[in-house]
Amino acid sequence: MARSWQELFITDGGTPRDADGGQPEEERRGFFRRLRENLSKSREALGAELQSSVFQTLDEQAWERLEETLIYADVGASTTARIVERLETEAGSGELAGGEELTRRLQELLAESARAGEDRIDLRHEPTVILMVGVNGTGKTTTIGKMAWHLQKELGKSVVLAAGDTFRAAAVEQLVEWGRRAGCEVITAAPGSDPGAVAFDAIDAARARGHDVVIIDTAGRLHTQGHLMEELAKVRRVIAKQIPDAPHETLLTIDATTGQNGLRQAMLFREAVEVSGIVLTKLDGTAKGGIALAIAQELGVPVKLIGIGESLEDLRPFDPDDFARALLEA
Repeated sequence: MARSWQELFITDGGTPRDADGGQPEEERRGFFRRLRENLSKSREALGAELQSSVFQTLDEQAWERLEETLIYADVGASTTARIVERLETEAGSGELAGGEELTRRLQELLAESARAGEDRIDLRHEPTVILMVGVNGTGKTTTIGKMAWHLQKELGKSVVLAAGDTFRAAAVEQLVEWGRRAGCEVITAAPGSDPGAVAFDAIDAARARGHDVVIIDTAGRLHTQGHLMEELAKVRRVIAKQIPDAPHETLLTIDATTGQNGLRQAMLFREAVEVSGIVLTKLDGTAKGGIALAIAQELGVPVKLIGIGESLEDLRPFDPDDFARALLEA
């Protein structure tokens, strides 16, 4: 699984930093410390309950409390049932002794449940087209800006942004500001313009000027509005007419604080635009961090990026092992 920006993206030319695509161990530890701090609400809700009561006596009530705790953390009912059943079976057969050993095994099963499909993003297309979708307020535009910054500064990729959310002036202004910070071109249009035309112009500009990556923002009105989904499908068709296998990546931003409602959003967006990856934002503001597992298991769509704060470093590739550790470590 991807642990760094270099490992998240598949490229032809290797990586501009470490030859093995990794990060220095000290930097990895720093990322984990920040992840652990920013997941404190979820850890306090989940880990503290487990440490204090669940695994003291492995009786029927303990397993029921574990189920309740995981469901409260939004791990999802079906995923929770599978995890608890495996733990109960292994404990009953003598494979697990309880206490710390059982907590370690729970951590392994949580990490396993968070894995789904290809977690990396292929940048070997010329240009690579990334379509960003999601409802307003999920951090979509901010995610685009931060991703563009990392692509340019850490991977040396030339990026062009498309301000396809033409219905919200603030979104265009925000993207233009991120383009300035990241040092990349932003294609805009007049308010109310056809989003498909903006996407078309951005891809055209990327081809003409040799940009490596095109990231396309889209409108994010309520996912229950059918015409929005039709509009997104139209944008996707416009992209595919220019480059038959594009968009090469479709990322959906979900606000973790919305819990199961975010899962329902993902289901609807996936039907309209074939979502290939999830960006789970605002994990620092929720006790429902288990939603990452529910998304992976119930949708079969990998979480590729997580947002755990406001800074550039707080948007990072999702690593299931670190995530599970951060949820449970006391």
